[in-house]
Amino acid sequence: MSVILHPYDVRDELEIQKALDFNRRKQLKHVDKVHRAEITNVVELTEQEKLFHIRILDAQERERFSFLPGQFVMVELPGYGEVPISISSSSSQKGHIELCIRKAGLVTGLLHACKPKTPVGLRGPFGTHFPLGKMRGKNVLLIAGGLGLAPLRAPIYYVTENLGEFADAHIIYGAKRPKDLLFDYEYEEWRRIYGVKLDIIVEKPDEKWDGHVGLITQLLDGITFDANDTYAIVCGPPVMFKFVCNRLRDMGIPMQHMFVSLERRMHCGMGKCCRCNIGSTFTCIDGPVFDYWSVLNLKEAI
Repeated sequence: MSVILHPYDVRDELEIQKALDFNRRKQLKHVDKVHRAEITNVVELTEQEKLFHIRILDAQERERFSFLPGQFVMVELPGYGEVPISISSSSSQKGHIELCIRKAGLVTGLLHACKPKTPVGLRGPFGTHFPLGKMRGKNVLLIAGGLGLAPLRAPIYYVTENLGEFADAHIIYGAKRPKDLLFDYEYEEWRRIYGVKLDIIVEKPDEKWDGHVGLITQLLDGITFDANDTYAIVCGPPVMFKFVCNRLRDMGIPMQHMFVSLERRMHCGMGKCCRCNIGSTFTCIDGPVFDYWSVLNLKEAI
């Protein structure tokens, strides 16, 4: 499939003068700028997901660009549209970002057909982030289901790169089938890190699978921790939040210590199109990261 790419308009280079302070509404005038970028590498993860390495072209913009784990960017394929994608790379990494994109529509389908050197645009970063600063000195449960490992990968990087700031880290990941597992080439590396535990489970094993079988909540049964000194980050399909977070609540973890990422029909990233609103709450501005107590008080959030 060939993709016809249209050139960008000339942008005012004075729009961005300093790094973002992540005060969302006040800084939207800055993150609305489109960074000219290009795809530098594409890694096929599964039949439906690919990992894109993307580099901002301008050296000064590249140096100023920063994000916090849990935030997302709007990825533009010139002439076709843009889509919101959670950032999957380390927030300490400069020079490029990594985006795990599932082939699910027109723009994502066209992105899957793109090769290295394809020009793209980036807006952002947008949204709230996981409050990892609050979790210092505490146990951290990093729980993902299916594609949820993509937004969870950034906080995993943060925790593993700053392990001395946390008491303990436990990564729990579940998928439908072994062939649906993302980033399987990193599992052994995570397991080798002292102080990090990793458990993986699938619902429908194949003949080669020799790991856990069942629902992701089963992996919580064998975990012991001080509930008041434990935080949880949960990413995955919304239906999973009820089962996982309710199970964690039953284990004694306060709902204000659980954080989830809601990706709900986001379109502009700036609260202008009103496609992601839940009542008066906009997922793209007030989220996508919420504590579970807030989610339960948002009608139809999950």
